Amino acid sequence: MAKLLLIDALNLIRRIYAIDVDQQGVSEQQVMQSCKARVSNACTKLLRRVEPTHAIAIFDGERSWRYHYYANYKHSRKPMPESLKQNLTLIAEGFKTCGITAFFPEQDEADDVIATLASKASSNQVHSVIVSTDKGFLPLCSEKIDVYNYFSQSYMGHQQILDKFSVPYYALTELWALMGDKTNDIPGVKGIGKKTAIDLIGEFGDVEQALKASSLSPTTRRKLEDGLDDFILSKTLVSLQTDINLGFNLSQLRVIERK
Repeated sequence: MAKLLLIDALNLIRRIYAIDVDQQGVSEQQVMQSCKARVSNACTKLLRRVEPTHAIAIFDGERSWRYHYYANYKHSRKPMPESLKQNLTLIAEGFKTCGITAFFPEQDEADDVIATLASKASSNQVHSVIVSTDKGFLPLCSEKIDVYNYFSQSYMGHQQILDKFSVPYYALTELWALMGDKTNDIPGVKGIGKKTAIDLIGEFGDVEQALKASSLSPTTRRKLEDGLDDFILSKTLVSLQTDINLGFNLSQLRVIERK
């Protein structure tokens, strides 16, 4: 039975690189070679753990639609170190040595490409495992889509999501659109914090139902009405696209066994 391993490449690489770059007395090239070897080692472990028939590691394209849609998207995020950026093709060999395809989109974000692949696989009854620490993938969790954290060696299921975020997995985009997401410079609704957002979702389900309800407090109603444009903008930004035109199909992602 087919099983698809989807690796958020930069999410994995940047965390491995952060360990190597802090080592004293090693050259830049040694850091890069070590990073490549660690990536290969991580992939070996993932292949053993997940046992996929198909696999792909996806990088980020240059500037996705989100940057054009909202000028401040990720504007305060620290850029990737130039030395790492210049050596990504070298480090990507760490995936290839394990028989895993490395994909560099021109513009699309890895998140949207991964979401598209996972959704297409799911609709064809193929099980996917997404490897990332990015919370943005959690709304995809389903019977056919798992999200796995390589560093903590743990899966995030529906109960774990509810325990961590206090809302069900399907309400996560609503939560982040309301309270914003500082890591990606997504504004959210002014005056609505985490607690209010959780309470609102718990009582009404979503913003649309809250605004229809006579029991909504006047203060919260005013904040929602004043911030509705920002809510719509934020929800668009935190929602993953599942219809990216990929230019390849599942059969091309078969894991190539190395002798």
